[in-house]
Amino acid sequence: MFVSRFCKLGVRAIKNLEKAPTLTTRTSHFPKVHNQYLGPVRHELFCSTAAQADSEHRNEEKEKINVTFFDKDGEETHIKVPVGMSMLEAAHENDIDLEGACEGSLACSTCHVIVMEVDHYNKLSDPTDEENDMLDLAFGLTETSRLGCQIIAKPELDGLRLAIPAATRNFAVDGYKPKPH
Repeated sequence: MFVSRFCKLGVRAIKNLEKAPTLTTRTSHFPKVHNQYLGPVRHELFCSTAAQADSEHRNEEKEKINVTFFDKDGEETHIKVPVGMSMLEAAHENDIDLEGACEGSLACSTCHVIVMEVDHYNKLSDPTDEENDMLDLAFGLTETSRLGCQIIAKPELDGLRLAIPAATRNFAVDGYKPKPH
């Protein structure tokens, strides 16, 4: 009973809209919308604007920076990281041995990395109090230490070099390495 009353209200609203000539009239395949500022505007204008915004979004996604990870043995791994992705996510996607036990929720220090160049370190946003608290628990803390989950790729970080410390302090199980989802 509620549904039928709701449907009747919808039908009544549509009929009222059709009677109002200033809102919408149909011509050919596309509705013509009358706007007091734009005059008659066809639907395809809105579609092309949305497609243009989507195209710009795709171009931003394609933008990548070069990052080099150095593992505890000194071996280099060069990867390309999409702008907007954290170094923890990038490491997991490229099978780099960066732990991240809390999966980037800022609840551990297992994704501790050392930014190898001070210039790049200075381009990072300042660490939050929560990040500093977690860094206090990290093994092998240095002046340029950060958590990989808090370093987000941006164009000015192109060429970033990160060292992974020889050990982590994982309170769950020693040697346990969680798999990313």
